[in-house]
Amino acid sequence: MDSSLQTPPLAPKRPLVRTFHGIALADDYAWLKDANWQQVLRDPSLLDPAIRAYLEAENHYAEAVLRPTEALRKILVAEMRGRIKEDDSSVPQPDGPFAYLSRYRDGGQHPLIGRTPRDGGDATTLLDGDALATSSAYFKFGGTRHSPDHRLEAWSADVRGSEYYTVRVRSWQTGEDLGDVLEQTSGGVVWGLDSTFFYYVGVDENHRPLKVYRHRLGSAQRDDVLVYEEPNVGWFARVEESASGRYCVIATGDHDTSENWLIDLSQPDAVPRLVTARETGIRYGVYDRGDELFIHTNDGDAIDYRIATAPIASPERSHWRPLIPHRPGVYIVSVALYAGYLVRLERANALPAIVIRRLADGSEHSIEFDEAAYSLDIIDGYEFNTTWLRFAYSSMTTPAETYDYEMASRQRILRKRQAIPSGHDPAAYVTRRLLATAHDGAEVPVSILHRRDVAPGEMTPLLLYGYGSYGMAMPASFAANRLSLVDRGFVYAIAHIRGGADKGWGWYLDGKREKKTNTFADFEAVARTLIAERYTAAGRIVAHGGSAGGMLMGAIANRAPELFAGIIAEVPFVDVLNTMLDDTLPLTPPEWPEWGNPITDEAAFRYIASYSPYDNVAAQRYPAILAMAGLTDPRVTYWEPAKWIARLRATMTGGGPIVLRTNMGAGHGGAAGRFDRLSEVAIAYAFALQVVKQIPG
Repeated sequence: MDSSLQTPPLAPKRPLVRTFHGIALADDYAWLKDANWQQVLRDPSLLDPAIRAYLEAENHYAEAVLRPTEALRKILVAEMRGRIKEDDSSVPQPDGPFAYLSRYRDGGQHPLIGRTPRDGGDATTLLDGDALATSSAYFKFGGTRHSPDHRLEAWSADVRGSEYYTVRVRSWQTGEDLGDVLEQTSGGVVWGLDSTFFYYVGVDENHRPLKVYRHRLGSAQRDDVLVYEEPNVGWFARVEESASGRYCVIATGDHDTSENWLIDLSQPDAVPRLVTARETGIRYGVYDRGDELFIHTNDGDAIDYRIATAPIASPERSHWRPLIPHRPGVYIVSVALYAGYLVRLERANALPAIVIRRLADGSEHSIEFDEAAYSLDIIDGYEFNTTWLRFAYSSMTTPAETYDYEMASRQRILRKRQAIPSGHDPAAYVTRRLLATAHDGAEVPVSILHRRDVAPGEMTPLLLYGYGSYGMAMPASFAANRLSLVDRGFVYAIAHIRGGADKGWGWYLDGKREKKTNTFADFEAVARTLIAERYTAAGRIVAHGGSAGGMLMGAIANRAPELFAGIIAEVPFVDVLNTMLDDTLPLTPPEWPEWGNPITDEAAFRYIASYSPYDNVAAQRYPAILAMAGLTDPRVTYWEPAKWIARLRATMTGGGPIVLRTNMGAGHGGAAGRFDRLSEVAIAYAFALQVVKQIPG
């Protein structure tokens, strides 16, 4: 990659020095954070002109550096679009007399929300995402939910990428919106049983979802009743329907602790009732059936979770009775409860399983699968009194399949197989599993995909993807886009590193807070193992991660730059220390359980300072780096990657180029339209091909 003909922007240094715990912390680029960032989230035109000019200069430089990939990017977009069934539709989800679905029209960017008669027939479209998107540069649905009487649909949308959702209510009869307009919400609602009111979560000026309101149809938002306010600004609240639909569950918590409240949906003026009081380190979720609660919890040192029951009349922890015991290494990921069955999604050694328990007699069975590595998801339905379970299956070679499974007879019905219009032969690809040994002896799983006609070796380019935070597992699932790399000779590898829950909740705990650097060490160990096993060689690997995975990218760039030809960091959380020191930012107080609180804890300050990518940029040679940001991102604010890139350019002794591309009209998820998003994927993949010299430039 030759960037010698382009001159990169040089951000001026305006030193800001602050002292914490007697330690001076210097920040030359703090000025890139707009003092009015809250207003910018709502109206990007308010961005400080000097900051805008710098970001636009970076975008011009990125465009120049990436110009040799322009033709390739068009080819990649066409390829990826060719794998999308343009008039695709979800499998209709039955509820009473109807079955609800989303679909796309040919050429459409956004979904159409509609329904059919339960037993089949023509679909009625109520919400046309393409039409709704025409009045704004950005558009994304938040949530849609029909009322219990099927007359109304509550729906929400974000029109700036800042994740402030506006809720409206549309009539199925007239196709028109009612006068109800609720601003600054988290996007979801829970309807009362009589369909005259619903609950929602308001998002405050600092983008924190702390207040739950009850809205009565026909009234103004200012008249909505506050039914719950979370007192801890480090916690987030959400609302969801209980398993049977009888209750609104207020679920509130942070990364370590949770608390739940129940609101009777049959009573328009009901008040929330506490399940059991919060206790630091105890997490639980609740599911109702008759007069009984089922509790999914880590209580009692159940690191990988267990399931208990309790009477709804007295649901306190002292009344919890064991049902499914804790089994170390078998992580109970999630639970689905039906009138006659309890379903749990489990994961052991980075492989998932679905286990079904008949509640009448406690008998259990699992749904079996044959491939060596695969992904499973339970798909939530609307109906409680049913024997049908819906789930999705895929692998790195097998496109997604949606099944209906009759839990009594064990009949499995394929309802949909992901179509690849341009063609896909699973037999043309190979999926493998590998174990990499980390610095402390931990065995890190790796999922590998390549073409069967590719014999990996020292000249083989390899893209290594990682995340490793919040207990989020990286499934070995199908992703059609990545075939554009694999078909060009790349090996694609996923590192199931600590910080995720791929090998259980303990795997997560071993990569957070004071053990965070295990995440980075694991990723480095995976890269070195792939080299040792001759899948690739040093300098032929492109690392890829986003958000907290972008922090991983920044860390490994500092730790082992010699291993990588390039690094792709999407919306990267790289200014960890400064962000965790700013308690006004949306995610800072909720993130302290994940990273530590450097404001009050000197040990946490020193530990975060030891790995925070921005604070550890060194005078060394760096690989080519592409950072991608969103101006209205409330999760990883735009100035984090901007500051990181500025410090890299000012400090590094060679290598690069170092490129920052900021989407000036989007947030954390990038472009919202399904085809617009392909352009951003193409930029990343073309960059990967460019840095391993697969194309000129």
